[in-house]
Amino acid sequence: MNMEQSQFYMTEAIKEAKQALLVDEVPIGAIVVHDGVIIGHGHNMRERFQNVTFHAEMLAIEEACTNLHSWRLEDCELYVTLEPCMMCSGAIVNSRIKMVYYGASDPKAGTVDSLYHLLNDQRLNHQVQVVSGVLESECSQMLTDFFRAIRKRRKEAKRLRQTD
Repeated sequence: MNMEQSQFYMTEAIKEAKQALLVDEVPIGAIVVHDGVIIGHGHNMRERFQNVTFHAEMLAIEEACTNLHSWRLEDCELYVTLEPCMMCSGAIVNSRIKMVYYGASDPKAGTVDSLYHLLNDQRLNHQVQVVSGVLESECSQMLTDFFRAIRKRRKEAKRLRQTD
């Protein structure tokens, strides 16, 4: 796949991340592509539904499986704005996705390149090709802005409590 195509699909994942922002979730978005068609969409919904498994990747994979009527996503690609965590990497390997493109690295929880290399671990029954850094600055900036705003709100709330 060429850079222009991967940027197009990552832009679609970024649109999903922006949907997460609308409901005050961490802005992470993901899509699953099969034969050039988006068959799965997802954005973080963990806080809204109080469900730890409601990560963008998990929701996109679930929708893709439903659309293909199969748990095997062998001819699919996943685009996600943040490096997948351990849970999501496990789902990626188990669903047999062939290719993952991600935007920003996650040095605290990423298990594709940062903490572990789960998608390329030869001990597992499936390995996944990875392209990192697709629209990295845009993906990273969304997260930076989100967490900066949260810290600012918390600081303001603390200040208001102290003045009461």
